[in-house]
Amino acid sequence: MKRFIALCASALCLVLPMEAQTLSLDSCRAMALRNNKQVGIARAKQQAAINVRKSARTKYLPHIDVAGGWMLSSRELSILNSEQKDKLSNLGTNAIGSVDVSHVSDLITSMVQKGVLSPAEAQQYGQLISGTTQHFAELGNSLGNEIKDAFRTDTRSIIVGSVVVNQPVFMGGAITAANRMADISEKMANTSIDASEQNVLYDIDQTYWLVVSLKQKQRLAESYLNLVKKLDDDVNKMIKEGVATRADGLKVDVKVNEAEMTKTQVDNGLSLARMLLCQLCGIQISDRVTLVDETRDDIAVASMNRYNKDMAMESRPELKLLNNAVELSEQTTNIARATMLPQVAITGGYMISNPNLFNGYEKKFGGMWNIGIMVRVPVLDWGDATYKVRASKIATNIARLTLDEAREKINLQVNQCDYRLKEANKKLATAQKNIQRAEENLRCANIGFKEGVMDATEVMAAQTAWLQAKTQKIDAQIDVCLGEAAMKKAIGMR
Repeated sequence: MKRFIALCASALCLVLPMEAQTLSLDSCRAMALRNNKQVGIARAKQQAAINVRKSARTKYLPHIDVAGGWMLSSRELSILNSEQKDKLSNLGTNAIGSVDVSHVSDLITSMVQKGVLSPAEAQQYGQLISGTTQHFAELGNSLGNEIKDAFRTDTRSIIVGSVVVNQPVFMGGAITAANRMADISEKMANTSIDASEQNVLYDIDQTYWLVVSLKQKQRLAESYLNLVKKLDDDVNKMIKEGVATRADGLKVDVKVNEAEMTKTQVDNGLSLARMLLCQLCGIQISDRVTLVDETRDDIAVASMNRYNKDMAMESRPELKLLNNAVELSEQTTNIARATMLPQVAITGGYMISNPNLFNGYEKKFGGMWNIGIMVRVPVLDWGDATYKVRASKIATNIARLTLDEAREKINLQVNQCDYRLKEANKKLATAQKNIQRAEENLRCANIGFKEGVMDATEVMAAQTAWLQAKTQKIDAQIDVCLGEAAMKKAIGMR
């Protein structure tokens, strides 16, 4: 049973139209700021600028880099050539071979002939000398092979690693200038958010008052259509009674058709304006919305006496951005000038390798610490840095001229908005007076038509004058509201 009730409730919600949202100007503004894509992009750029500024701060701190590698080669490096290796391998043989043993043999033979040694003893001495010579040759060859192996590098497989620490001491002011540029860029990102939000609010204000204007004109079109329809009904009755002509009826029919067409155009314009407002607010264009000011019989008009025109030079985001652009250009000049100054940095680290050379060639890991100071002094660049500094200074002057021009244009824009507001207020005062006269004229025309002293043409003229007076009043009220929105944007006020 509960499931059935829930299904019925869901079906009823689909069938019945949803209640329209009632939005005020402030709520439309809040929704637009929350959902606008350009504002979201500006906020994302702000986050990027914050991270760039944090990155610039790290340039003051020491940076540590760790590197390592392994290399396998097909051949190893050799300090000794092939001839030297062969000589070391046969060191004993070559040494014994250079000794002349024939003198020893002759001496033993002479001693045998003199009877000092017997033949048997001479044979024993000869065997002893021969064995000793062979032993010394083998010993020399073994020693030569050890020396040869000691000179072997075995560099076919090499492993290296290092840890390097760099601490900048003086970079000619480049790091300081880069940090200031990052700070300025963050300020520009914040100002860009303000500029985007002001543009969104200005668009919302214009669209909001456009919807209110069209709603007021829709009511006016309905009232005018009812007037001409009533006149058409009265004229048709008079035609039947013979007190009016068919031509009078045709004239009134034309006015009825014109009133119906005007109402259709206003209805279509109002629907499109509502869709645009929904799109700016970030809601579905098919949603039903009702504005607070469109339900009122008269549009509330605020006074502009509370606005200070001098606020523009301090509050306009465009001027802030241009001023930041001047500061950014000045820091660019400092960075260009830093290339002309000496740069000092402290470096240190630890290096390890296998094989290592700290105790001959050893097939094991060995390393060493190191620390030093690096100094870079530019000597001759053929004026490259000087030209860059001059070009950057010229760019700074251009930015200042652009800022001055923008101030003049904004001052002119504020004065234009001020004149526009004054003109709109005068038009509104005139329109209110005209409405009183038009209503009195229409009342007299209706009485005269009923009394038979005025024809339908004069009544239609009075109705047209009444419609124009009402339309002028609505336009004047909306002009005041739009002028107020333009003045807010001109002085940088939300």
